[in-house]
Amino acid sequence: MTPEELSLAISACLKDAVSAGDIALSAADIPDEVRVERPKNRDHGDWATNVALQLAKKAGINPREFASVLSARLNTIAGVSAVDIAGPGFLNITVDAAAAGTLAKAIVEAGAAYGTNTALAGHVVNMEFVSANPTGPLHIGHTRWAALGDAIARVLRASGADVTAEYYINDAGSQMNVFANSVFARLHGRDVPQGGYPGQYIADLGHEVLTEHPDIRELTEVAALPVIRGAAYKAQMRDIKQTLAEFGVDFDVYFSEQELHDAGAIEDAVARLRAQGHVFDDGGAVWLRTTDFGDDKDRVMVRANGEPTYFAADAAYYLSKKDRGYTEKIYLLGADHHGYINRLKAIAAAAGDDPEVNIEVLIGQLVSVNGAKLSKRAGNIIELKDLISWLGKDAVRYSLARFPADSPLTLDPDLLKKHSNENPVFYVQYAHARSRGAARNAVAAGVERRVDGKDSFNAALLEHPTENELLSHLGSYPSIVAKAAELREPHRVARHLEVIAGAYHRWYDACRVAPLGEEPITDTNRTRLWLNDATSQVLANGLELLGVSAPERM
Repeated sequence: MTPEELSLAISACLKDAVSAGDIALSAADIPDEVRVERPKNRDHGDWATNVALQLAKKAGINPREFASVLSARLNTIAGVSAVDIAGPGFLNITVDAAAAGTLAKAIVEAGAAYGTNTALAGHVVNMEFVSANPTGPLHIGHTRWAALGDAIARVLRASGADVTAEYYINDAGSQMNVFANSVFARLHGRDVPQGGYPGQYIADLGHEVLTEHPDIRELTEVAALPVIRGAAYKAQMRDIKQTLAEFGVDFDVYFSEQELHDAGAIEDAVARLRAQGHVFDDGGAVWLRTTDFGDDKDRVMVRANGEPTYFAADAAYYLSKKDRGYTEKIYLLGADHHGYINRLKAIAAAAGDDPEVNIEVLIGQLVSVNGAKLSKRAGNIIELKDLISWLGKDAVRYSLARFPADSPLTLDPDLLKKHSNENPVFYVQYAHARSRGAARNAVAAGVERRVDGKDSFNAALLEHPTENELLSHLGSYPSIVAKAAELREPHRVARHLEVIAGAYHRWYDACRVAPLGEEPITDTNRTRLWLNDATSQVLANGLELLGVSAPERM
């Protein structure tokens, strides 16, 4: 019996109790799915639900009385061996071994779909992250959101949300002119101007510009700068996209800020927000009255000299997302962007949206790596490319995904390079590789999940304590994924994979899949192969959500 099946069974019992007049509720009060969770103390049963506490008041009875009515019906369900009422009305449910064991077969049959759910079905989400300026390579400051943002997008999709991953290219503004001036200077063998971009990569970009435009040095500075700006920008974006691909991060949309300006979207945003009654003029400038929506001060949209501000572009970009049909917009910003939370929410409110529903701003804390060296190519930064080359994509991605975004983090390279249980990514990946090795060895010994074209599976044979423990953790996986999506916390998946890996290693040491020596092959061997392969599947599914590989051998 899977947790989902138990949830549906509890809902069915509720409906039957209402139909019989034992509980005074309307059909609308009964949830389609009842949340079940692992009790903190496993002596209290396999699963627990607080549904009686949630619905008793509506039914006009106390929670323990509600739980008693529900308990009587749950005890009649096949696969449920005991139901106990605890505290003010919690229901602790124990399923029999055979019912628990069927989960192994269900996982293998579900394959990559196991763990997916519909908790966020109908949610249309635009999630913007990384969004580094196209004036240099991706570096350690972008690494955390590249890993976490992609993992959040994956768990949201696994929970039924329609997610668009978007990269906002900050290709407008003065920094692009500084960028072009820096490349121009290096093309002519000069130092970059004060405040320019240092690093060998600027000279490398100059060579790429020269390859595309061999006569660029013959042009005047006025004529050359627009050409350099365009060509160097394209070359740098190619480098950024290549680095993201190496890191396993894919974006559905690369959105240009410059295109907002060129399309008149800034002026349109000002007009639309003025029509909503939130724009006013003062001192020759155009302002948005964001203090009406909790911001600490009103924000200038257009300066007195007619130049739009970055804030105006932010407003236009928000409206673009709204116009493109994204009812939910998630922004993933760096540690120095706390001030953006109120102003972005104020833009949403001024646009007629609910800032508590239609926009979410997540702030990530800084990450550092012990012993990391500044890039020789970039000069003053630690490049993401160097981190991937040094520590490996899997180690970096997993390590960043297993901690909450709001916690400062320092990675230990010595630990991440260890092939031991101390290294969390190795621990989980090794469990997967070990399970695949166990499957290969079992098949080589003649153990198959199917015999004569039929599944050979007897759930009642999975009765060892380590099997019950492993099955319980495998059964919890879908609810962990759903919770990770709800809270935007993929570290929950990583930590649960480590729990599964530990349970698998203990089971592997206690229960053989392949027979020993001349021992005959039995249904116990065949059924354990199902459990072994179910563990492989869950570990692979979870690692995929984190953008980490599931190796067959290590």
